[in-house]
Order: sequence, then C-alpha cells, then structure tokens
Amino acid sequence: MSDTGMVSALAPLQAWWRALAVRERRLAWMAASVIVLGLTWALAVQPAWRTIARAEAELETLEAQLQAMQRLAVEAQQLRKAPAVTPDQGAAALKSATERLGEQGKLALQGERAVLTVTGVGTAALRDWLAEARAGARARPLEANLTRAAQGYSGTLVLVVGGGL
Repeated sequence: MSDTGMVSALAPLQAWWRALAVRERRLAWMAASVIVLGLTWALAVQPAWRTIARAEAELETLEAQLQAMQRLAVEAQQLRKAPAVTPDQGAAALKSATERLGEQGKLALQGERAVLTVTGVGTAALRDWLAEARAGARARPLEANLTRAAQGYSGTLVLVVGGGL
C-alpha cells in the first residue's frame, strides 16, 4: 500500500478521532494503554517471570543430577583400577550376594554368565544385589527381564562375570 493509499485509509479514523471530545480521547488512550500493558505482561513479562521462578528449582535438580553422575564416574574409575576378579572369585561373590536374597533369588552359573531368577524381591534388595555384583564380582548386566508387582520384582537378570565379553 502506498503512502497516499495509507493516508486515505486512515482519513475516516482521523476524522472520528477529531470528532471525539477531550474526555473521550483520554478514555480511549487509557483503554489502549491498558490493552498494551496487558499484552506486554502476557507476552513478555509473565513468561520470563515464570522462567525465573522455576530456574532455582531446576538448577537444584540439575546440580543433584550432576553430583550423581560425578559419583558414578568416580565409582567407574575405581572399578577400572581395581584388580581383575577370577571367575571363581566372581562366582563366590555372586553366590554370597544371592544368599542374602533368601528364597526370593536363585543363581545359576553358566560359564562366564550368571542368571539370577528373582521372585517378589524388593527394590532395595535388588539394588543392593546389583551393587554387590558390580563391585564384588565385576559383573555387568547383559539382559534384564523383570516385572514389577505389589510384592516386588520377578523375572531374570543375565550378567557376564569378570572379564568376559
């Protein structure tokens, strides 16, 4: 649209504005100001305000995740530096850990692999067993087929023991 076209399009609006009383013009300016302020708040200020309000909680969450990852990295370095475990030592460590599960866990050793079958084992007990298997037997999980029910986890875990695979 050219400048003359714009001027001619705005001419009725300018005539309407001039026809308004001073008081009506002030009210129109106030209404326009309220609308502009509302849009500015809704589109610019409020989203930024929300982001700032959530930032502290998100930073705390990220900091906790970073610390957990750093602990895992240190643990991984320690495990790499630890002396190798013989298959007999690994099997003994897994058997010892499995005994603590009682009737809820059965261990089957098949060469370099170990298969743990669990029935209704709790989260803490399974986590402790995995930690002991990782640290004591240098076992790494290959496959997990677990289901969670009200009484705990049931299923099988297949691990490679020592330096296998």
